[in-house]
Amino acid sequence: MAATVTTTATTTEKVWGGGNEPMGASYGKMMMWFFIVSDALTFSGFLASYGFSRFKFIETWPIADEVFTHFPFLHGVDAPMYYVALMTFILIFSSVTMVLAVDAGHQMKKTKVAIYMLLTIIGGAIFLGSQAWEWKNFIKGEYGAVETNGGAILQFVNTDGERVALADFAVDMPAERVNNVRSKGIWFQDSAPMGNYSVQEVVEGFKANPDLLIKTELIDQNTKQKIVLSREESLKRIEDSYIVVEGASLIRNEYGHKLFADFFFFITGFHGFHVFSGVILNIIIFLNVLLGTYEKRRNYEMVEKVGLYWHFVDLVWVFVFTFFYLV
Repeated sequence: MAATVTTTATTTEKVWGGGNEPMGASYGKMMMWFFIVSDALTFSGFLASYGFSRFKFIETWPIADEVFTHFPFLHGVDAPMYYVALMTFILIFSSVTMVLAVDAGHQMKKTKVAIYMLLTIIGGAIFLGSQAWEWKNFIKGEYGAVETNGGAILQFVNTDGERVALADFAVDMPAERVNNVRSKGIWFQDSAPMGNYSVQEVVEGFKANPDLLIKTELIDQNTKQKIVLSREESLKRIEDSYIVVEGASLIRNEYGHKLFADFFFFITGFHGFHVFSGVILNIIIFLNVLLGTYEKRRNYEMVEKVGLYWHFVDLVWVFVFTFFYLV
């Protein structure tokens, strides 16, 4: 209810007591804005943490152009950031179709709302599938590397600076390999799962190929590229190998500093969960549009509310894409 106050001029004016008056926004839209603001602060904290960690380990941080080089159906083709850029375009385009759906709802055009909502859902589903494919390649890896006793990651390149996979030079040394795990009664230690190659196989294969060099995780501040050691320096460094690393996990990764993989999984995974939730919400609203629910209500406000959430998810990805992949 609206209360009244009496001024010195003996006139009365209304004081807002609730309802839909502030900015003409309904309760539902106001709550959606409150959620978006709080969620924006959460993502800001995550990205700030990523920024601080990257700045602290700037000399050993992986270069995105050397990590995200895959493109579907183009195996072996070096396409740095192309697929990530395509994913970004698809998600932004789905935001455009959501705008058109909201506009059609304002005009009470049920068919157009349904069509644009369906296009938005398809765009979100493609983005999720693309992100899952990107995760798969990130986890599996392509070339492999070794980690030293000091925790440094050593990659392998030829004399032209091109990455060389472990499978191309590791020698086959048949021997019994035992993985120390608690399930085998070794309660005091639990080593990482064994990969396809042992450290000895990689070291011996490296020594037998004089054209191979080691690329360290350190970045040359002049060229902004990873430092490649000479053959003599490489032979000395390979002797310090501790474990073979293939792909990425929360513990270690072949691309460089392990925090890079930790942030990648957490930030892109958290955003992916938001996209997944948005797709589910869009499907529910889409079905209600087909059933004529909003026609009966004489408004499509629910489409507008879920549209606010979808635009927020798209905007967050722009920041993730900028800070994680481009900068």
